[in-house]
Amino acid sequence: MKKIVLLNNIARDIIIFRKHLIQYLIAHNYTVYALATDFTEESKREVKSLGAIPFSYSFARGGLNPLADLKNMLHLIRILRKIQPDVVLSSFAKPVIFGTMAAKRAHVPKIIAMVEGLGFPFTEQPTKRTLKAKIVRRIQIFLYRLSLPLADTVIFLNHDDPSDLLDKNHIKVKKTVVLGGIGLNLADYPFTPAPEYPISFIFVARLLREKGIFEFLQAAKQIKNKYPNTTFKVIGNFDYENPGALKKEELQKYVQQDIIYYPGFVHDVNEYFAKSSVFVLPSYREGLPRSTQEAMAIGRPIITTDVPGCRETVIDGQNGFLIPKWNVPALVSAMEYFILKPSEITRMGLESYQIAVEKFDGKKVNQKLLKIIQQ
Repeated sequence: MKKIVLLNNIARDIIIFRKHLIQYLIAHNYTVYALATDFTEESKREVKSLGAIPFSYSFARGGLNPLADLKNMLHLIRILRKIQPDVVLSSFAKPVIFGTMAAKRAHVPKIIAMVEGLGFPFTEQPTKRTLKAKIVRRIQIFLYRLSLPLADTVIFLNHDDPSDLLDKNHIKVKKTVVLGGIGLNLADYPFTPAPEYPISFIFVARLLREKGIFEFLQAAKQIKNKYPNTTFKVIGNFDYENPGALKKEELQKYVQQDIIYYPGFVHDVNEYFAKSSVFVLPSYREGLPRSTQEAMAIGRPIITTDVPGCRETVIDGQNGFLIPKWNVPALVSAMEYFILKPSEITRMGLESYQIAVEKFDGKKVNQKLLKIIQQ
């Protein structure tokens, strides 16, 4: 039986986003080791219940201490030598960079790096990029230049990312694959008819500037003044370490003015999707957003930005609208379209569902991944 290591940042990502891949790999005679930096006893039990073997390792997700990163990479090399996997599949920036280099030093036969979006250093902002952001970007490009050529395959989720990362920075790799999304178990997101009245718009993402939360709040305020029966929901966690994060007191002002409904942390986002008419993500850049895939599977029209990762989810005018990034008037106009033509919610929602079945079925995605692993 072959052994594969799934190298991730946090346990939650393994449990939510890798659940069905783990089960699929086990069904195809792989022993799966799941590595994360923040395992608790409870999350380890959850991973074990999926059939995988949890392993803890260390890395600061946003740290810039090269000595600490080197020390943690050496520890990761020891872990990989102990496991002796046939394959390492790493995801997200630090696991991809340092996991790929560690896997090479540990003589892992097959190394796969999955770049699920380029993140903040490559995301255009409406304000001038800070000196720190420029430095972080240069460091990350340097580290990608060291690590990605060591991988047997580099996986991207959209067609813009390999161009923006590899081509523009002259990084040569052995092989690239555009996966087109990590996929969903569609049975977990059953289609439901969208409510056409009262119309409700929902935002699901971390509450960060680059996710478009500030544009969503501004648009909600304008629409609410003109169409007071319209409702707006925000689902997502605060990220207090991120300089671009929405502050709790800022969101609370919108809640107190009855512009936004914010239920806090939720276990079942499906319940909120089902009671919403249109999904909105005015993000500045994505890999290929999971929340949009979920909303499409449930059958919701999408309003999102014409940027890498987001534009892959919408055929403009067919299952929703692509709008320019940072453009609140365009967002308001797209929202108003559904308010004035509520029957379009049903038509476009059905189109979203059909696209999700075709492009985001987790079974099809897992088949693609297994083929990459076995090549």
